[in-house]
Amino acid sequence: MKLTGINQITLRVNDVRVAEDFYVGVLGMKIEYRAGANISYLRVKSDMIVLVKAETPGVPEARDIRVDHFGFRLPTDTEVDEAADYLEEQGVHLVTRPAQRREGRAFFVMDPDGNLIEFYSMKSRELEASEEMIDNSLPDELAAQSRKKMAEKGVGKKTRRSRK
Repeated sequence: MKLTGINQITLRVNDVRVAEDFYVGVLGMKIEYRAGANISYLRVKSDMIVLVKAETPGVPEARDIRVDHFGFRLPTDTEVDEAADYLEEQGVHLVTRPAQRREGRAFFVMDPDGNLIEFYSMKSRELEASEEMIDNSLPDELAAQSRKKMAEKGVGKKTRRSRK
């Protein structure tokens, strides 16, 4: 299996239109499709968030029924700081202020339904790696190599049991 990314995140929300106001109006995502009044598909480039009306109302304090968090990557540390300022001006609750982390700068907010969202920049060697530094081996090739080494060492052979 060779994963290439995340296709979508689906969130259960109390009010699809209120959630749309946040994700579209404040964050700038685009509505791709509405499936009736209870489901909305939002897109930013190749990423999608699906908003689904919850069958039972949730409250922000009921963290056990929500996604832990998800994140939006921003190109630079400066843009992380600017995003925090913008969201605060829009009346969005900042859970944390922007802070430096090992791999970049980040902060967290909550959407109207209490879903925790991270905004971050990433200075990852993997993101900046040249093509030569990336291992493009296929899983079956790696598995075949491992199986061969195990066979050579006799690992995995079942020992015979004697019956008494």
